[in-house]
Amino acid sequence: MIIMKKLIKYSLIGLLLSGLIYTAFLHYSIHTAASGQPEDGADYIIILGAKVNGTVPSLALQYRADAAAEYMKRNPETIAVASGGQGPGEEITEAEAISRILRGHGIDEKRIIKESASTSTIENLSLSKKVLPGNAKQGLIATNDFHIYRSLLAAEQLGLDVEGLPAKTPGVAVLKSFSREYLAITNYYVRGRYEAK
Repeated sequence: MIIMKKLIKYSLIGLLLSGLIYTAFLHYSIHTAASGQPEDGADYIIILGAKVNGTVPSLALQYRADAAAEYMKRNPETIAVASGGQGPGEEITEAEAISRILRGHGIDEKRIIKESASTSTIENLSLSKKVLPGNAKQGLIATNDFHIYRSLLAAEQLGLDVEGLPAKTPGVAVLKSFSREYLAITNYYVRGRYEAK
């Protein structure tokens, strides 16, 4: 009986330590992917969609589009793919919301391509890839910092030559965002790939 209790105790301790080490690995991977700043000269930026409340972009989406706009101001040859469909509670597509933000920053709409059918990260990237000009080679993915690592995993699967363009994560959403991201990355590790259209 005593031996059994010790085995259970050590097993629980082992599971707890394994969980902590795995969580630390995920956090390190996310932080490392989001810590780099891409060089100028990218051919395109894919701006990943996020929630729109009616016609008002969420802070997460606003920050993504803002980061892309600042890069595009410094790089007048860079085009943007505004990516994201229309979900519950959204009166416009996420692509349209992104486009409006970019235009509000003074970005010419001729530099904006809208991809308005996607409903997930992998669809954002796979459908955006299909609308890229043939001469677009080197690109960026604009998304919140917590989301860069998983987005780059998906992009690699699709054969996209991209770096991350990190935008800040809204403070009120940090805990929720990172918790969900740990689960999403774990699901990717288990499945080995994303399912793309």
